[in-house]
Amino acid sequence: MRKTATRLRLAGALAAALMLGGIATGPTAQADERHGKEPTLADLAQRHGRYFGSATDNPELGDAPYTALLGSEFDQITPGNGMKWYATEPQQGVFDFSQGDEIVNLARANRQKVRGHTLVWHSQLPEWLTGREWTAPELRAVLKKHIQTEVRHYRGKVFAWDVVNEAFNEDGTYRESVFYKTLGPGYIADALRWAHQADPRVRLYLNDYNIEGIGPKSDAYYKLAKELKAKGVPLHGIGLQAHLALQYGYPSTLEDNLRRFSRLGLDTALTEVDIRMQLPATEEKLAQQAEWYRDLTEACLAVRRCVGITLWDYTDKYSWIPAFFPGEGAALPWDEQLAPKPAYFALREALGGK
Repeated sequence: MRKTATRLRLAGALAAALMLGGIATGPTAQADERHGKEPTLADLAQRHGRYFGSATDNPELGDAPYTALLGSEFDQITPGNGMKWYATEPQQGVFDFSQGDEIVNLARANRQKVRGHTLVWHSQLPEWLTGREWTAPELRAVLKKHIQTEVRHYRGKVFAWDVVNEAFNEDGTYRESVFYKTLGPGYIADALRWAHQADPRVRLYLNDYNIEGIGPKSDAYYKLAKELKAKGVPLHGIGLQAHLALQYGYPSTLEDNLRRFSRLGLDTALTEVDIRMQLPATEEKLAQQAEWYRDLTEACLAVRRCVGITLWDYTDKYSWIPAFFPGEGAALPWDEQLAPKPAYFALREALGGK
């Protein structure tokens, strides 16, 4: 019943947007919002004690209409690539924080907070790290130096870190990364401890995809988190990426999953949200996508320790999806012209706006 009503509301919103030639975006619209004409997604989320953010990446920061909307609609930013290992330590012991700094400075100018992403990941590693064999003592020293140098650099500038990203396979076994193969599963606890030493105030997360619903992969994180908490390892939250696809079904146990991590004393966050579809996009698919955006937002709002939601960039113009999933896309609440889609209105409604 609610789903049918939601579809009707979204269809009406879409029709209104089309009749008006789309909702205004860009600097003029943002100036209107700053003068209090309409609350932003961030404004609405703040009423619930949450943040509402977007990822961004350095190449798109020269797009003035894009950065205007990024700076006004959201209160949190995640650098898509600029804080990853290949960017921050391109040569062993030689650090370059210029890309991450650019995004931190943008966020500061817009009074937004920054989520650090990511310290330890099997992908986007520099060739000097992946192109040779390491002994365990050697790699431990490299890993510790990288984590602590980066965390110290951004101390006081980021509110949370995705410390270890994508540590498990779909069946709940450990991913065979260079870190796991060389150091064993203890590298995760070590990474958290080293990050905490470098910045005792920052919130430390484990982050992964396909852990939105209860299943083997999210069970592995639940078991690991329980063990780490029992040992006093500084883990503060679990990041659920929420890269969803219409053809694979909605994770109906999302709210229950968020609650069980909450019962462990952990925060949760939806950290990389997009909802892709097989192209072409149709009115029906856009309505279903909007319903999913609404449902996942309501699930986060229903669990006190779900602290916020971050879109994996907010516009289809800069989505990673088409390059990685040929024939799929239209995954975000704004289209390639920065016009809002039905998903945007569903998010507003879920957050209590109009």
